[in-house]
Amino acid sequence: MSVPIKKWLVRAAVVLVVGGGIAGFVRYRAAHKEPDIRFETVKVDRGRIVAKVTATGTLSALVTVQVGSQVSGRLQEIKVDFNSPVKKGQVIAKIDPQLFLAALEQARANLLAAQSNLAKAKVQALEADRQYERSQALGERKLLAPADLQTAEANAGVAHAQIDAASASLAQAKASLHQAEVNLAYTTIVSPIDGTVVSRNVDVGQTVAASFQAPVLFVLAEDLRKMQVDTSVAEADVGRLKPGMPASFAVDAYPGKRFQGTIRQIRNAPQTVQNIVTYDAVIDVANPELELKPGMTANVTFVYAEKDQVLRVPSSALRFRPAPDLMTRAGASATPAASTGRPRGGRREVSNQRTVWVLRNNQPASVTITTGVSDGTVAELVQGELKEGDQLVTDVSGAAVGSSSTPGPGRPPGRLF
Repeated sequence: MSVPIKKWLVRAAVVLVVGGGIAGFVRYRAAHKEPDIRFETVKVDRGRIVAKVTATGTLSALVTVQVGSQVSGRLQEIKVDFNSPVKKGQVIAKIDPQLFLAALEQARANLLAAQSNLAKAKVQALEADRQYERSQALGERKLLAPADLQTAEANAGVAHAQIDAASASLAQAKASLHQAEVNLAYTTIVSPIDGTVVSRNVDVGQTVAASFQAPVLFVLAEDLRKMQVDTSVAEADVGRLKPGMPASFAVDAYPGKRFQGTIRQIRNAPQTVQNIVTYDAVIDVANPELELKPGMTANVTFVYAEKDQVLRVPSSALRFRPAPDLMTRAGASATPAASTGRPRGGRREVSNQRTVWVLRNNQPASVTITTGVSDGTVAELVQGELKEGDQLVTDVSGAAVGSSSTPGPGRPPGRLF
């Protein structure tokens, strides 16, 4: 093989080796190149914020009375039914009075017997007094033994004591008669209020037993044109409510229609169910058309703050927590920049300081802001170097290190891997 051919082969081999190395290096760089960092953003806008508390409750009449029976017996007559209007003192049911009439007659007979015993005791006492007076006269003349005089005196005392005993028996008989009369009157059940029968729990012929407690026969509502809603408000929200605050609610019976009411009181008695503490906020509601009925479930909304035409920061931007190394690689400073802005409108209100990331010239920058009223989706910007239209970072993608507003278990905020 000639020398020129050998040189040509050596040069070709060198070219192949160098070319292969360059190609491998290019493939290596391409395989290990970091992907571009992409930011997901939302805008700062201007609009209305309505801060509210929601709760569920139950409708009921302002005054509800349970009508029962004071005596036991068989229901002889029922004069009202469900939804019947009633007046105070109106007879609504009757219990068979035969047993109570018999008890009344017996009490009257006992009263007559007691009166007779009293009259007899008075006559006996009068006769004992006369006998004692005769014994005294004979004793003064020495015609009667002292023992007989003492016996006559004792008999007179016993006779007067029998008058007292007969008087007590008479009073007892009068009390028994009054009790029999009252029990007989209780067989007629009357309405204690003007209202409407909400519930009837008995039928004619049914026997009611009032041995231990009065059985509930009817439930009456005084005025269904004035109702109330008893709501269960969580302890975290009860501090935002106060008496006199307006409220609105909806019921399933009238979809799309909202009813208005006013908080009358917030009761201090806590209600604990499965370690969840709630408080009863009572709402007064007008019901002129009688559309609302007792027992309906109300979905209540309390509006405790409203702001119009304020700068709004989305809550997703407030929750964003980036990884420091990622933001440094993206060209941002990991230390939040202090805000020098003043409260807008001169307001002095309690709010929260938060840090958000805003894109400026395609580079993220941290800004410390102060938020005010929030509805859970957006928050009012009270103080901070932000303006309408600013792009706030909510997430970062396209890198080995990212961010998340809700990091997973065992993962620090801002770490996806």
